[in-house]
Amino acid sequence: MTTHIYSGPLSMFGAKVEIAAREKGVPFELVMVPFTTDDAYEPKHPEVLRVNPVKQQVPVLTDDIDGGVALFDSTQISEYLEDRYPGPESLALWPAGIAERARARQLEQKSDEVFFPNVIRLFGLQHDMKSAPAVAACAACARFYEELEGLLASRECEYLAGPYSFADIAFYMAHVFADRKGAGMTGATPRLVAWRDRVGARPAVRAVVDPMMRFLASQGRGVPAFLQR
Repeated sequence: MTTHIYSGPLSMFGAKVEIAAREKGVPFELVMVPFTTDDAYEPKHPEVLRVNPVKQQVPVLTDDIDGGVALFDSTQISEYLEDRYPGPESLALWPAGIAERARARQLEQKSDEVFFPNVIRLFGLQHDMKSAPAVAACAACARFYEELEGLLASRECEYLAGPYSFADIAFYMAHVFADRKGAGMTGATPRLVAWRDRVGARPAVRAVVDPMMRFLASQGRGVPAFLQR
């Protein structure tokens, strides 16, 4: 049986899926879809168009199990990988406990839908980071960092939802892009900085993030200071 993951060199959501697959030891073939700085993800990969015809975005996963599975959306793919490769043979990336799993799902959703929209706003404001919208977006990111700092302090845990989970992968990648765009962490959140170091040191994370940073450097784009190795 063959699993394919379709991603892109600067796809945050694709990176989430690839890290999860590597953490779980999933055998897969990675397909990097066409990307250029001028045309972005044009022309679209035909398999991406087939599986995700409306949004036309990566990540996409295909698996020939039981007549074939074709999925898009990083959260849905992570849920599928958890079902497809359950523990103890494979690392569990969603907590087993009902409450912990619910917290992990909520944190992952907030990373994508509450935190990351502020980062997206910064993409179009790099020319004027002192403007009111840019300052507001950075402040919103800082408040989110403080919220997670408080979470780590109150629960006295090393990871966001107790055990290491997809919630950690999701927020780590969202933070990488936030730092790139001027909304990095500071000394005000030491527990969260230590969390970032723990997650970033994982082999599966480095296997995905390091090539992304090399690609950025090759394009003359900025690489976050904490990833300049």
